[in-house]
Amino acid sequence: MSTSPAFAPAAGGDPGMPRHVAIIMDGNGRWAKKRLLPRVAGHRAGVEAVRKVTREARALGIEALTLYAFSSENWRRPDTEVTDLMALLRTFIRSDLDELAAENVRLRVIGDYRRFGTDLTEMIDGAIARTAANSGATLVIALNYGAQAEIAAAARRLAIRTAAGDIGAEAIDEAAIEAELDTAGLPPLDLLIRTSGERRLSNFLLWQAAYAELLFVDTLWPDFDGARLREAIASFAQRERRFGGL
Repeated sequence: MSTSPAFAPAAGGDPGMPRHVAIIMDGNGRWAKKRLLPRVAGHRAGVEAVRKVTREARALGIEALTLYAFSSENWRRPDTEVTDLMALLRTFIRSDLDELAAENVRLRVIGDYRRFGTDLTEMIDGAIARTAANSGATLVIALNYGAQAEIAAAARRLAIRTAAGDIGAEAIDEAAIEAELDTAGLPPLDLLIRTSGERRLSNFLLWQAAYAELLFVDTLWPDFDGARLREAIASFAQRERRFGGL
């Protein structure tokens, strides 16, 4: 039985240091509620947590950091909250893009972010283009992302290629599907963290998480910082990863 490149352990390097970490950033609303603040205050504090964690990830040498910023299900939230989230995304790009570029970080976005409208889409496209040639760490932001839709889209593309005669059905294996996913070209996902005490993946990186280590912490996202990221890495380093072997 062959092993898909997506699930194979990384060759070389420190086995205790994940190459690719993903985070479900949960708990902004509860953080604000505990402080009798509006939900947008929790989202603002969450943006500051993003800054702390991305800087620490770079300092640790993590190759790719994927952050679940806006799911395809988040459109169900009140219009005012969605508007606030989009405004914060604009602010983050304006205020942090220079730092990312200066630090040789490559920005990548997964999900159908074009639903956000022309103005924000152009801003995101510009940020991606500005950092495309960078060769350092990759910061991946999941926007209007849902893993089930991602997998279905990959299947459709492979079906179209099969119907056109470009590939045979026998060529559709794990590696072929992996190549069609939004995360193609990124290191395999090693560690997936969810904050706020919830114990579910919420339609995030379902394929990629097949052999990832999962860590659920009670810390609300605005309180998650560099020290807590290091604690998560220390927990990861203690785990034995066998990828189906002995």
